[in-house]
Amino acid sequence: MGWNLRTVDWNVTSMDQNLKTVDWNDTSMDQNRKTVGSNVTTMDRDFVWDVFLASISYKSWPLLYRIKVTLQLSQYFYYPLLAAVGVPLNLVTILILSRGKCGLSKCVTWYLVAMAAADLMVVIFDLILKQIPIRYKDQFRFLVYMPVCNYHAVLLYAVTDCSVWFTVTFTFDRFVAICCQKLKTKYCTARTAAAVLGTVTVLSGLKNIFWYFMLSSWYALSTYMWFCVQSLEAHSSLVFAVLELLHYILNPCVPFAVILLLNALTVRHILVSSRARRRLQGPSSGERPRDLEMESRRKSIISMFVISGNFILLWALFMLFYIWQRLFYDSQLPVNRDMYLPLFVKELGIMLQLLSCCTNTGIYAVTQTKFREHLKNMGKNAFTLIVKFIKP
Repeated sequence: MGWNLRTVDWNVTSMDQNLKTVDWNDTSMDQNRKTVGSNVTTMDRDFVWDVFLASISYKSWPLLYRIKVTLQLSQYFYYPLLAAVGVPLNLVTILILSRGKCGLSKCVTWYLVAMAAADLMVVIFDLILKQIPIRYKDQFRFLVYMPVCNYHAVLLYAVTDCSVWFTVTFTFDRFVAICCQKLKTKYCTARTAAAVLGTVTVLSGLKNIFWYFMLSSWYALSTYMWFCVQSLEAHSSLVFAVLELLHYILNPCVPFAVILLLNALTVRHILVSSRARRRLQGPSSGERPRDLEMESRRKSIISMFVISGNFILLWALFMLFYIWQRLFYDSQLPVNRDMYLPLFVKELGIMLQLLSCCTNTGIYAVTQTKFREHLKNMGKNAFTLIVKFIKP
């Protein structure tokens, strides 16, 4: 972030110029940043420099840039905290669900475990190995000398695709279980779930191999779209431009649309079936018997809506920014500058998108009684072990 605060040029004529040139101006100010932070630890040097610049220039900056700087400063604490919470939460979720004692079907368990595992990989490859090094550039300067960035990119985008598409496949499975009773017995099985998850994993890996050729092996440590240095061939290649566009269409645009469609069809089916069952049960004046079938669907409906809704809410801003960028920032069409989205939208979108990888544990704890019980017991056991270890 330091480079962005140091090099932004208020005389540029468009936001597009700012986005495309700001990533390469870090070197010229590197020595100045180091002298300002010479009396603090290496980990704190970037943060001290950025706070120093913000303190002397904050009032002269436009409002939108103030918001962006404030978000970037908060990321020094937000990303490490999110990593410290996300890794253990996803590990605990995998451990609890994999025991199969939460009252869930094997099919649902497969999907939830796979989603937690994919989220854990996103936390590692994106949050820990990408966002945190970008924020603390001095501490992770050694990455510049490690020619593995294109491998990192393939893994990062593959696990992100898995995380998103596992959510889609889970939503589809619950849609079938609720709305397609004839297909339910054949499709909603552990065997089908394993086959679907395996297929999604393989396809996600194959789909993202092109990043190995589009990006070079060297880290750029920038907050622009790529965290690797883009290869010269890819920079001017129409083929790679089309592949990149397809990449962002397949994730998150298509999953977003599919989840919204499945949720809409599910709501429609629930409303129609509820009215039909009420008519069959007779007038509402008397006392109605318990509808066991509708009660059995309740947990599936809640899990589906909460998990898919969580994805939609936390990915919406990220998707909006990149669609808008493709339409206006990277196109050659003459557009009004008022149509540009502020740069802080990207920062906030990334923060929310990464938060989505750490929220499912809380969702399960709220919606699943047995999961909540196992989580409490695990917390009590961990606390007991810590107390025994501390006591002499």
